[in-house]
Amino acid sequence: MEWKLFADLAERAGDRHLTVDVEPGERVEDALHALLDDHDDLRERVLDEDGQLSDGINVLRNGSEIHTQQEGLETTLEAGDELAMFPPVSGG
Repeated sequence: MEWKLFADLAERAGDRHLTVDVEPGERVEDALHALLDDHDDLRERVLDEDGQLSDGINVLRNGSEIHTQQEGLETTLEAGDELAMFPPVSGG
């Protein structure tokens, strides 16, 4: 499964495109933990003190935000899915 990381998340991981070893039928949460296990430097930026996804971190599966348009971290993955993660966005 491929992750695309943006902004400081890509900087921390050392790359914008990362592959993790998860299979179709597993969940977004499994892919997230596989990513964090391989890139521990992302953990403190992505998870809060309780080990939950930090506020403002956006995760998309195939371009759709998982918390508003899918089943959150419980979203089931399918072959060919692409995951993306963005830090909080600010602007003016």
